[in-house]
Amino acid sequence: MTQSQQHNKEVVLAFLRLAFTEKRPAEAFAEYVGEDYIQHNPHAPAGAAASARYLAGFVAGHPGLTLDVHRVLAEDDLVCTHSVLRLTPDSRGSAIADVMRVRDGRIVEHWDVVQEVPEVTVSGNPMV
Repeated sequence: MTQSQQHNKEVVLAFLRLAFTEKRPAEAFAEYVGEDYIQHNPHAPAGAAASARYLAGFVAGHPGLTLDVHRVLAEDDLVCTHSVLRLTPDSRGSAIADVMRVRDGRIVEHWDVVQEVPEVTVSGNPMV
């Protein structure tokens, strides 16, 4: 892994920690997201400022929210995390794959795929 890829992983993890663990998404956007941010989540609006407002409302609306990152991968300027997001402490949550493009130490693009964690999987294997 290159030094740049390691730095990109650290940027993404710091963003997620500030936004979800410390529940300060507006500060996370200000610190780690570029102004030319491109959002691909179909529920979030375009642009850094609008996406920051969206995430701030989402986090504020779920005070018991937790995000547990299980894996982090980096390739070129992309970082992918594999996580479980729980809106309440007693929920099974959703498995999430986030892909973020990092340029000059700032997140400039984001995609995600979200799937609810079922009670039972056909394979018997966990989702994370």
